[in-house]
Amino acid sequence: MTDRKTELAANLAKVEERITAACVAAGREREEVTLIVVTKTYPASDVRILSELGVRHVAENRDQDAAPKAAACADLPLKWHFVGQLQTNKVRSVVGYADVVQSVDRSRLVTALSKEAVRAGREVGCLIQVALDAGESAREPGGARGSSEGRWPETGGRGGVAPAGIEELADLVADAPGLRLDGLMTVAPLTGEYAGREQAAFERLMDLSTDLRRTHPAATMVSAGMSADLEQAVAAGATHVRVGTAVLGVRPRLG
Repeated sequence: MTDRKTELAANLAKVEERITAACVAAGREREEVTLIVVTKTYPASDVRILSELGVRHVAENRDQDAAPKAAACADLPLKWHFVGQLQTNKVRSVVGYADVVQSVDRSRLVTALSKEAVRAGREVGCLIQVALDAGESAREPGGARGSSEGRWPETGGRGGVAPAGIEELADLVADAPGLRLDGLMTVAPLTGEYAGREQAAFERLMDLSTDLRRTHPAATMVSAGMSADLEQAVAAGATHVRVGTAVLGVRPRLG
């Protein structure tokens, strides 16, 4: 076993212990929570090692990094998640490899994803990204504020739709050819009423998921929690956690 494989195996084991302990504390079965390893900035060789270690879900947030990595790992039994803010000019590329886009936050993006999914003959799963730092109705699903791509400078361009916009955007996804409405995603907010209250934020997401499933029963996926707050996400009821640094380590910034 190489040094890197040994390192990743040890890190995965620690994360697995954390998830298992969190499930026990929450009275949940371990099988209820899926680990997605966020491999951004790390090479395809690491993805290959992770696959050998049993990882089946990986995530990327930049198409220019993800596309060549996915191509290099096309022979592996992996499910690729795109978790970053997605510009419409990158949609064709992303649809080529992503099984799930977790950052759907505006109608224009839904239209673009649908067009490319149909063209490629694929079905792409979609999560509505919910912004819990914007109040209940501050952001509309069309991205009416910010730039034409619906980005939000006040939150560092994280994106997301306010809770009040979920229903409209979810209906658009559900009705769009080539797309499948899988559920909701959020990132623990840095500002607003939920800042520093990760579990409360994730519990709010679960309430919103319950509301969504009344009209879209199959949209059961709830993606929340990362390396620092996966326990709070599991406690709240998340079905998927996105873990990067706890598995892969902290990589020095290039340049």
